[in-house]
Amino acid sequence: MRPALFDHADFLGAARDLIVEHGPGAVTVGSIVARLKAPTGSFYHRFASRDLLLGELWLKTVLAYQEGFVAAIDAGDGLAAALHTARWVRANLDDACLLLLYSRHDFVQGEWPKALKQGVAEQARRVIDCFERFARGSLGGADPERLRVAQFALADVPVAAVRPHLQRREPPPPVVDDLIRTTYRAVIARARRRGSPAGAPRTGGRGGERT
Repeated sequence: MRPALFDHADFLGAARDLIVEHGPGAVTVGSIVARLKAPTGSFYHRFASRDLLLGELWLKTVLAYQEGFVAAIDAGDGLAAALHTARWVRANLDDACLLLLYSRHDFVQGEWPKALKQGVAEQARRVIDCFERFARGSLGGADPERLRVAQFALADVPVAAVRPHLQRREPPPPVVDDLIRTTYRAVIARARRRGSPAGAPRTGGRGGERT
């Protein structure tokens, strides 16, 4: 049997390059196979449609971004986890722009392949597990209120801070880190006061203690 001239990663890479150069609208089955000089059948042998390829590309990018976030939580450094978003975007701007293609909620419905849905669900569970571990270690428990605080400080604020810059395809300036850091410290300090006897700040524990 002759070896395949193109593999799965080649098609994902071609789509990524087209998005970086011309935006998502430039990604079609025709433009991808033209970039690779591949037969159209080679594309459809691997992907049922353009949308499915883009879904896989989005998940691959999310997983790459997520590595540093999870590592910071594993190290017990909540502030580093909060700052990871801006720092990763700054270092990987082209790939970071791919994150605007979808959100995990887009994969709940629709005719996405089972494996892709499972991959998206698993990465979402990984992030939720990080929120839970941070809340237990740094906020004193993983009840719904503390989980909301963890999500807000670790994810909602950083994502909101970088999104306008991603939409303009520009790296977040250093002031974004300052805003994330200041908000993180204020939100976590308030949550600890509310959760401690007589309003006293909590001490010890893992997650978010490093500044």
